[in-house]
Amino acid sequence: MPHTPLLNNQTQLVGYLGEPWFWQVITVIFIIVAVNIGAYYLLRQIEKIAARTQSIWDDAFIKAARLPVTMLLWTLGAAIALRIVHQHSGIPYFDWVATSRNVLVISALAWLLIRLIDNAAANLVTLRLANEETVDRTTVDALSKLGRICVVVVASLSLLQTLGVSLAGVLAFGGIGGIAVGFAAKDLFANLLGGLTIYMDRPFSVGEWIRSPDKNIEGTVEHIGWRNTCIRAFNKNPIYVPNALFTSIVVENPSRMTHRRIKETIGLRYQDLGKMAAIVADVKTMLQTHPEIDHEATLIVNFNSFGESSLDFFIYSFTKTTVWATYHEVKQEVLLKIADIIATHGAEIAYPTRSLHIEP
Repeated sequence: MPHTPLLNNQTQLVGYLGEPWFWQVITVIFIIVAVNIGAYYLLRQIEKIAARTQSIWDDAFIKAARLPVTMLLWTLGAAIALRIVHQHSGIPYFDWVATSRNVLVISALAWLLIRLIDNAAANLVTLRLANEETVDRTTVDALSKLGRICVVVVASLSLLQTLGVSLAGVLAFGGIGGIAVGFAAKDLFANLLGGLTIYMDRPFSVGEWIRSPDKNIEGTVEHIGWRNTCIRAFNKNPIYVPNALFTSIVVENPSRMTHRRIKETIGLRYQDLGKMAAIVADVKTMLQTHPEIDHEATLIVNFNSFGESSLDFFIYSFTKTTVWATYHEVKQEVLLKIADIIATHGAEIAYPTRSLHIEP
């Protein structure tokens, strides 16, 4: 009776069980499993110890190393097992095994570095906020992106060299192709340079309120990317602005103001002209003693002009607070006190009127 392939495979497997090298392969697999389990628990213990330190790098490295280390151990273990099989059984050891091993090792190291950069950036922001310190999210984000790009570029060149690709040819092709790509993607490169300008000059950062009178853009910066910037308008709609636009428009950053200004013109009736000087003096005294008005900044209260239907005086002062809601509360209080001062002097706030004189 002829042997079937299944019986041949079973017989061959039984034959392997009696070979010492087969048990060496099983031993290698068990060692890799044991090392992975040991590394997992060891990293957990080290993570608990690192959590009690103030450094951002130890926590970031431990968290970043978990998955890449597992990938690295299994890659090396599989390569060792295949080499043992090749040396003792005669099974061909394919050329792509060594290449695949090198590719996976480079990928694991690049993955580790990228995770380390991301975790370090997140830990830095969390630590600064926990200590109630200021943190420039824009700079942190820019540096982390630059670090990831460098890792990807170096890893890609290493992978190409491992796969047998000539780097000189790649660089030469990149130089020639870069010219053609540059013309086709000039807008993309303009946005990339605009994003780089934002990161270097830092006219605004994430979380700040900006506006541009040139393009009717106003809102809170949510994200600064390499191609565009996301601004959340006050109606909660997202606005995606190409970064190249910021190099040619005026951008105001109210989030960095030092004070908020109260600038109002108030009109009295013409019959209250004799009371104007006393009212202006009392309003100025009120502002000079108000606890929410910055007395070191410019403070002006003066009779300003003879209007069409009112005698106008203006107030010009700055609040200590820059918070929008608090500013309006202070401004409301100031205006109500001005109204009380005017009423105390027996005067009235004017409103537009016209007098008609009829000749007899």
